[in-house]
Amino acid sequence: MNALPNVRMPYFHECRNDDAWTWASAVAITAALRRELQPRENDPLPRARLLLSGGTTPAPVFRALSQAPLDWQRVDISLVDERWLLPSDLDSNAHLVQAHLLRNKAAAARFQPLTRAGRGIEAAVAAANLHARQSAGVIVLGMGGDGHTASLFPGMHGLDAALTSHESYVAVDASGCPGAGAWLRRISLTPAGLAPANSRILLLRGADKRVVFEQALAGTDPHELPVRIAFTTPGATLDVYWCA
Repeated sequence: MNALPNVRMPYFHECRNDDAWTWASAVAITAALRRELQPRENDPLPRARLLLSGGTTPAPVFRALSQAPLDWQRVDISLVDERWLLPSDLDSNAHLVQAHLLRNKAAAARFQPLTRAGRGIEAAVAAANLHARQSAGVIVLGMGGDGHTASLFPGMHGLDAALTSHESYVAVDASGCPGAGAWLRRISLTPAGLAPANSRILLLRGADKRVVFEQALAGTDPHELPVRIAFTTPGATLDVYWCA
């Protein structure tokens, strides 16, 4: 496929099976975090910030990543997006991270969920944007079968405002978007929040999602397929890890 003008085409890593995909993805995230933790002239012990996505796809990667030999005490973990649920809710992205990643060696990491009891959604967004002043070095994205990424859904009311926001996080209303399921109120990362990351990784599984992603590569308009922000937002080149 010919590269689109002004777009850095992703690196596509095709894995032979689920196990190879799981470990290749975990190794890639580990390597990206290790680069973030390297001493710098003005900061001998820098912290690394990692943003993770929810859904069913990344759980085995999180379990493998939890065993990585990193200085997890210097890693801050937060979320690409969150349903308007408490972190303890079984359907929250926070619960997924806590159940599958924050154990073994990774139990030492500092976790910053996007929601908490007693905090309204606008206050939660403000807190997320405050944390985002420490730019995320590594961002792990997912993609739905409708081409959404984070909580940016095709046809969503307010999508254009989210795509053009100067803030790293916004509150969204996904009413009328089938891909959102029962969780319509959400907090989502924006292209502005994605742009500073030194590493962007997209985890994909299944032939159907590969078809959707290849459709995304054929154009640049994120209103049609929001996953396009992963490779059209200026900054790091996207690494895609896929298996059937």
